[in-house]
Amino acid sequence: MDLSYLGWSGCFAEAFSSLNDPRLVPARVASEDRHSYFVVAAAGEFTATVAGRLLHRTPSPTALPKVGDWVAVQCLPGEEKAIIQHVLPRKTWLGRRQTGRANEQQVLVANVDTAFVVQALDATFKVRRLERFLVMAREGGIRPIVVLNKADLGADLDHLTAEAHAAAGEALVVVTSAKTRLGIKALAAMIRPAETVVFVGTSGVGKSSLINRLCGEEIQPTLEVRESDSKGRHATTWRELIPLPDGGLVIDTPGMREFHLWLADEGVDDTFPEVVALATGCRFRDCQHEREPGCAVRAAVESGALTRVRHDAFLKLQRELSYLGQQRREHTYLARKREGKVAQRALERFYRDSAGSD
Repeated sequence: MDLSYLGWSGCFAEAFSSLNDPRLVPARVASEDRHSYFVVAAAGEFTATVAGRLLHRTPSPTALPKVGDWVAVQCLPGEEKAIIQHVLPRKTWLGRRQTGRANEQQVLVANVDTAFVVQALDATFKVRRLERFLVMAREGGIRPIVVLNKADLGADLDHLTAEAHAAAGEALVVVTSAKTRLGIKALAAMIRPAETVVFVGTSGVGKSSLINRLCGEEIQPTLEVRESDSKGRHATTWRELIPLPDGGLVIDTPGMREFHLWLADEGVDDTFPEVVALATGCRFRDCQHEREPGCAVRAAVESGALTRVRHDAFLKLQRELSYLGQQRREHTYLARKREGKVAQRALERFYRDSAGSD
């Protein structure tokens, strides 16, 4: 297989060549199942596991292979099995704060060019949630495109589309219906050969149905949404790299029941460009745009140049980021304190042992 079809490029080739190990070949992670992986290399497809040495020297689970990663593997002779020895540096990533944990990042997928942020045009549509997904994509260096699916449900398209455009900033917005095929051609045209795209959104917005339309067949399983509350049921319980007929690749992700930001300063700036532009006129460089005198952002809200809804959404995200940053600093301080105590105890043991040997 020609690896360029899978998105292999010069930056990955350079990183791989620096390993200088003739036993290894490059491969891309197509799926993940607990501690087992399915990877695709030039020689074919392999079931792979992570080498023990890589597991032990990896400082965080974040650095272990994820779907979309390029890895250096050692193929076992005569078997369709391989050992992952290295994870090549990521070009982009999509991540979130791990559910239930204060300060740990969870990388969902890696080396993605475009994130299709899907919202359904029904009772589940929430512009604040859309803003958070946009921040997450931009923070990982991924180009976001907003997809408003289920246009066939007869919602107030003009109103919801206007809200999405306001939240999207410079990101494109496309209206689709997986049921009637509305917008599917436009969606397909946004995926270039050898590029990787990912569909993200909560359960029930129609990510898998859209992927099935793009593939031309039922690749991903789908489940109906409950009529009582428009809540979706998880149809996708894994992340899988899927080749498209026109040469691109797509990753479907499980719906995210719980979503947290992860230190997304640059992503917030890209999601709220009008606030960033106004902030250059503030009297203080560290203005928080709440109660400070001479705040150009608050002045714009009072004059009607900036809506109060957008201002409130920006402040809420900033507070969440500030909270996460504080947690990170406390986590780092406690970790260093523990390391210091361990080092002190080791030094005391050393002196005791030295004194005893004398």
